[in-house]
Amino acid sequence: MAGTAQTRAATDAGMAIARPRKSLLQILFPYLLIAPTLILVVMFTIWPAGQSVISSLYRPPRMATGEPTFVGLQNYIDLFDPTHYIGSNFTQVIINTLIFTFATVLVAVPLALIFALLLNRRIRGLALWRFGLFYPALLPLIGAASIWAFIYSDTVGLLNTILRSFGLSGQNWIGNANLVLGSVIVVNIWKQVGYYMIFYLAGLQGIPRDFYEAAEIEGASTLQQVYYLTLPLLRRTTLFIMIIAFTFGFQTVEQLQVLGGGGPGVRSNMILYYIFQNIQERRNAGYVNAMTVILVLILLVFTVSNFLIFEREEKS
Repeated sequence: MAGTAQTRAATDAGMAIARPRKSLLQILFPYLLIAPTLILVVMFTIWPAGQSVISSLYRPPRMATGEPTFVGLQNYIDLFDPTHYIGSNFTQVIINTLIFTFATVLVAVPLALIFALLLNRRIRGLALWRFGLFYPALLPLIGAASIWAFIYSDTVGLLNTILRSFGLSGQNWIGNANLVLGSVIVVNIWKQVGYYMIFYLAGLQGIPRDFYEAAEIEGASTLQQVYYLTLPLLRRTTLFIMIIAFTFGFQTVEQLQVLGGGGPGVRSNMILYYIFQNIQERRNAGYVNAMTVILVLILLVFTVSNFLIFEREEKS
């Protein structure tokens, strides 16, 4: 036994001695591979984000040749001050953005799953149905908004024409403060459902058919198969869709430019479009950067929360 142990130790020592040492190029090679991507991330993501945080703590000078004034968190405080010329609208803009995002996600994501379940089977004209539901996602945002601007038009709009044909009065869908936000939400749902459906279709086609055959043998109904098999197996897909849906909700700009410009007042305005409206004036630079930081923090909170919730459900 002692001889065997000595022989094994000698063999290990010989292998350690025979193993060649890595050169400096071999050690640095993995880092060289990721260096281009890392440089781009630093230049176009980390560095601008850091500059926005720093700039949000300063107020620009009144004269172009002056120096910016450090004000700390005052720019953030002004954004929520109802007497401030920007803060008087910012709270309403935040509320609009949250309502718009949650309404879009709560309607578009389940609809996308339902459409994916219906189209994940052999039916006549399957390709045509899939294309018809996905086609709105292919349209440019301006083009899609222009289509709906015609539908919502007061006099010759398709929607009001249909209402009048049934003896009902038409509505000012974009000019009415109580209807405009809902009208924009409908446009976004119509635009995004087909896009999310494609991800669900890909996830469904990756689930082995054997699972469903075993469930059928055990007597599980279609609804039980969806609840106990499909939804858990699509958890990762749903997480991805939820993240991009929330991100798209906070990035709404083009639709608003066509559908009323965020009006009347700010009843349909969103945070990114509000930033776009105020970015041209030099005196608003600190407020614009503060709004950008708030937008990034909100997206970060939603993303991290989704990860934590889905990870906890998966463990349980």
